[in-house]
Amino acid sequence: MSDFKQDFLAFALQGKVLCFGEFKTKAGRLSPYFFNTGLFNDGASLRRLGQFYAKAILAADIQFDMLFGPAYKGIPLVAAVAIALAEDGRNVPFAFNRKEAKDHGEGGAIVGAPLAGRVLIVDDVISAGTSVRESVALIQSGQATPSGVLIALDRQERGTGELSAVQEVTRHYGVPVTSIASLADIVEFLRTQPEMADNLDAVMRYRQQYGV
Repeated sequence: MSDFKQDFLAFALQGKVLCFGEFKTKAGRLSPYFFNTGLFNDGASLRRLGQFYAKAILAADIQFDMLFGPAYKGIPLVAAVAIALAEDGRNVPFAFNRKEAKDHGEGGAIVGAPLAGRVLIVDDVISAGTSVRESVALIQSGQATPSGVLIALDRQERGTGELSAVQEVTRHYGVPVTSIASLADIVEFLRTQPEMADNLDAVMRYRQQYGV
């Protein structure tokens, strides 16, 4: 596992963004872990989160011209990633959408830079893929091209069929999905934490039952 992935999971665990226990998912499954990027809720943690996204972009060698953040969670994320990239010497435009189009002032559903070229979508996780579907439609309606999706965590578990939500997005839209970390990385991280052996066992059982 890349050092930044291990650092990211340690950072998420410290901020209680990544928690272990028993949590009921939307699908009704009892998950041994929970991940909530909404708890990166101060300036310092958001800044560092943006830096981890930037590291994932560089590691995956993603080709893009601008960033797009789906409302609502994607809005602070896309700004943080743009700032982190600028700090690394790459200044890129970004935009995000409103949930409802504005009918006064500048109007429209898009805030920020005009959609153009290859657009990388930045979000927290992919569950049902709804925000990706809406983002792709907005980007294409602006005569731009979705070039990929960047998320914080890939849970790597089956949806309603045999594919994961991430795999379904890739299949339906033909765009790559990159994550800072994945369920496989969580397993590797737990293996380095002897005091969390019970959590590792629980995650491994869950992965065997629902993983892809």
